[in-house]
Amino acid sequence: MGKWRPRGSCRGNMQCRQEVPATLTSSEMFFTRTQPQPQADAPGPWAVVSRLYMTPGQGCGHPVQDEGPPPAPSPPPAMSSSGKDHLGASSSEPLPVIIVGNGPSGICLSYLLSGYTPYVKPDAVHPHPLLQRKLTEAPGVSILDQDLDYLSEGLEGRSQSPMALLFDALLRPDTDFGGNMKSVLTWKHQEEHAIPHVVLGRNLPGGAWHSIEGSMVTLSQGQWMGLPDLEVKDWMQKKRRGLRNSRATAGDIAHYYRDYVVKKGLGHNFVSGAVVTAVEWGTPNPNRCGAQDSSPLFQVSGFLSRDQGRQPFSLWARNVVLATGTFDSPARLGIPGEALPFIHHELSALEAATRVGALTPASDPVLIIGAGLSAADAVLYARHYNIPVIHAFRRAVDDPGLVFNQLPKMLYPEYHKVHQMMREQSILSPSPYEGYRSLPGHRLLCFKEDCQAVFQDLKGVEKVFEVSLVLVLIGSHPDLSFLPGAGADFAVDPDQPLSTKRNPIDVDPFTYQSTRQEGLYAMGPLAGDNFVRFVQGGALAVASSLLRKETRKPP
Repeated sequence: MGKWRPRGSCRGNMQCRQEVPATLTSSEMFFTRTQPQPQADAPGPWAVVSRLYMTPGQGCGHPVQDEGPPPAPSPPPAMSSSGKDHLGASSSEPLPVIIVGNGPSGICLSYLLSGYTPYVKPDAVHPHPLLQRKLTEAPGVSILDQDLDYLSEGLEGRSQSPMALLFDALLRPDTDFGGNMKSVLTWKHQEEHAIPHVVLGRNLPGGAWHSIEGSMVTLSQGQWMGLPDLEVKDWMQKKRRGLRNSRATAGDIAHYYRDYVVKKGLGHNFVSGAVVTAVEWGTPNPNRCGAQDSSPLFQVSGFLSRDQGRQPFSLWARNVVLATGTFDSPARLGIPGEALPFIHHELSALEAATRVGALTPASDPVLIIGAGLSAADAVLYARHYNIPVIHAFRRAVDDPGLVFNQLPKMLYPEYHKVHQMMREQSILSPSPYEGYRSLPGHRLLCFKEDCQAVFQDLKGVEKVFEVSLVLVLIGSHPDLSFLPGAGADFAVDPDQPLSTKRNPIDVDPFTYQSTRQEGLYAMGPLAGDNFVRFVQGGALAVASSLLRKETRKPP
């Protein structure tokens, strides 16, 4: 049995005996030494909910009285719109669209559904000759009204989605070649093209970005985090801040998304503090919901977090768009002892333990499990505070699929430093990096109550290590428990669990509508688009499809 105990004892570390509050992390984030960004002022009351018809599970019914703002998170003042009520007197009728999720995907789609229409600038010349020729074939026709399949044909890039490549090429024409050419699109606000919709989200507009440590820095370049018609760098200049090595902090990006909703006048479409518990397909009672026929509709049920408690709601819609992202449920090892109180599945546990002094350089090492960016974030954080680390992972360091082998060294030196440590600092070899050891190719067997982790190496030999805290950072899964079969019924392989990387929701590549359920759309990570830069193509596809449906609708 092998042990490594540099200093200290788990029994003297209260972190082994208490839970640490959890937050979310993002695949586009890494830890760096920056000062946390100031948070926006406390939000004021919101009025959207009073326009939604809610009952405790009977579909459309009586309007809810506004009983005051929900507890944080809640929308900023602009979330209460004094402008035109998109739902208004017709709110007793089924909504055309409900968007579940208010992250970058949901915000971008709301922008397109609010009448903001993209056109090609008359004098624009796109650097891609084939795309430029196609764009000149329909002058004066909005992109939403063109054949997106035809426009995207022949485009190549860092995404497998033709819609992601198309919209990215229009917004950032030569960015992959180091250029900074402006977008070839111009935007016109055409109210007659707006489609009434509501965006339901647990957090503030921006989704999981509000739950990430504000001092963390985006993996993607800051300019790639922007949404249509408001570049991040322009927004930051007005805030008297700049990008850090071409990247931005999570605090800035969360503030940017929240501000985007305000500046674009989208606030009246957003309801924060909304938790969806069921999305079902059925025929509503026409007497209750004002339906003119007996066509099946989606019933979206859930509750609102209010000061007075949970307030149920139930809404009907002709179309539902899933834009919930993928950070709802951390992946687990499924081994004995994983529920012990010193085992955690979020980087925030390490941050909290360090902040309260439960972890110090004299503590037993922190065990970090995983070979991805979140695990690297944890290693960087721990080393910044001189906390000893054991880093365990099963994949080979030189595996081409390992994310470190796909990142340019010049842009991400801190990640490549972790990769170098993983390669060189085996637990059995002398270490020039004091306080760090790696366990490549080791399989974790179980955790024991006395803060021990039991491993098996490649030769089958068991090893026991005493630790102070364990971080299991091996990815996360979306929480689609509100769908039949938790969403697996709509996946590419219905017989396997839904996975944003290996088994996403099966959608038409040019409309993002489910191949198995008409009217159900999925975008962002749920459809396989895992970076903000590329989720916007899904919004373009969904908006184009919904606009065509509205055009075909009988008067």
